[in-house]
Amino acid sequence: MSRQSLLTANLGEYQVAVDRALTALADKNVMARIWKHDHTVWKPEPGDITNRLGWLTVASETRNNIEKLDDLVKAVKADGYTHALLLGMGGSSLAPEVFELTFGPVEGFLTLAVLDSTTPEAVLAYDEQLDLEKTVFIVATKSGGTAETLSFFKYFYNRVASTVGKNRAGRHFVAITDPGSKLEALASKLNFRATFLNNPNIGGRFSVLSYFGQVAAALVGVNVPTLLERALTIAQICGPDVPPQENPAAVLGAIMGELAKAGRDKVTLIASPPITSFGDWVEQLIAESTGKEGKGILPVVGAAPGTPEVYGPDRLFVYLCLAGDDTYNHAVDALEKAGQPVVRINLDDRYDLGGQFFLWELATAVAGARLEINPFDQPNVESAKVLARQMIAAYHKEGRLPDQTPALTDGKIAVYGVTPSTSAPEAFAAFVEQAQPGDYISLQAYLPPTEATTSQLKALQTALRDWTKLAVTYGFGPRFLHSTGQLHKGDAGNGLFIQITANPSQDASIPDEAGSTESAMTFGVLIAAQAMGDRQALIDAGRRAIRFDLGDDIAGGLNILAGAIK
Repeated sequence: MSRQSLLTANLGEYQVAVDRALTALADKNVMARIWKHDHTVWKPEPGDITNRLGWLTVASETRNNIEKLDDLVKAVKADGYTHALLLGMGGSSLAPEVFELTFGPVEGFLTLAVLDSTTPEAVLAYDEQLDLEKTVFIVATKSGGTAETLSFFKYFYNRVASTVGKNRAGRHFVAITDPGSKLEALASKLNFRATFLNNPNIGGRFSVLSYFGQVAAALVGVNVPTLLERALTIAQICGPDVPPQENPAAVLGAIMGELAKAGRDKVTLIASPPITSFGDWVEQLIAESTGKEGKGILPVVGAAPGTPEVYGPDRLFVYLCLAGDDTYNHAVDALEKAGQPVVRINLDDRYDLGGQFFLWELATAVAGARLEINPFDQPNVESAKVLARQMIAAYHKEGRLPDQTPALTDGKIAVYGVTPSTSAPEAFAAFVEQAQPGDYISLQAYLPPTEATTSQLKALQTALRDWTKLAVTYGFGPRFLHSTGQLHKGDAGNGLFIQITANPSQDASIPDEAGSTESAMTFGVLIAAQAMGDRQALIDAGRRAIRFDLGDDIAGGLNILAGAIK
């Protein structure tokens, strides 16, 4: 694909600023410096920069190790495995999910599911649905110590051991981690089928073309060499010697950065239906990379495009159009005619996503440079984790989580936060009505990620957008903590956060150690602590936050909240 056919943009009055930015990128030799791993593109000190640029060349590394992927696929198929369950969070889980949803199921290969919810209902659902004797579990964590991932692992290791025997249990597990991590040692101790040691100089959200993405891609039947070749083609088109004005990643990054500085900091992704899930991967990449130092670019993904009048002047639209699919052509044309800035990216087929992964990674790095932030660290992610750990420590000491007093109780719904209202719908409407132009609304659902609940949240997202004309996002907790949590606490503070919780309908114990029957905590306690910790982290960061606990009726409670929309 040529540079010209890959990306086009209609930016109106913003084109002048983007052209100036591209000239500055050329004058400062920024693209060549990025390829040379020059940390001064972003910050004077190397910090978490020089050890986070391995993604620039990892596609070649993975291609050189393709036989190891092939060997794993052949072995698990020969042993009769039919399903894979990936246990991971954020950068370890989002890319594998894209591969399954975009390319799967492929006859003769494994069917992949992703567990990134600590709700006990989600854990137990996979326990009940999967034939454990025919399932391989991919335990994926860069640090080797991600609390959620290890909790999932300990639970399923015990379940597999009780099903096939302790001596055979390890053969059902594959590890992906950095060299020297706790998981590497654990995989060796428990005789995992395989361990893939990733290039440690890659952050999670930039790891899709490494083992973190490609192990799962191979297992579900993606032609990995083809995918990597598409990535390498775009890397060449975006190479160090290509002038920024002709470099698609430089152009896209300059557009995102300059329009954000001009107030259009809501990048709204519209993608052809067969590649919709790509947006979830982009969401983490942008949100966790740019939301810091009081700056940020909010990615808005998953929402069907509306008519021009439901959008404010804070949007930048990016349309990923798959050849032969015109589902959203009319809607995007209407937005462009209404004067909204629109970037169009054309894909010949699904394998062009290989190139898109690289394009967006480099563009996000460029946008970070334009915003003068470090796109490779995540300084605010830890705040919610620390507070959640404090909640868990209190639980271990007192036998219960810290008490919280609701501001009001309306039937089964309890509302937590400052509100003058006397009913849950009133409180919901009053909270939303605080919004000012340029704000955004975030629905944070610490709920089981079922199809029914997802459908209700998407409907609520659309209804809120149409009512307020604001950008509205939704995410399931704790998944979004590893995706958009950095942005929520590190941006300019223009978010309104609506946390939604409920009582678990059932619970499951988290083993203290793999192979042990001892358990000091359940998944129900873990997700409650995570929700409490995140809400407190938002409040500590000066964010506007409110919590609606729906009790034991999720569907009914969401309907009541939706009824408040005017």
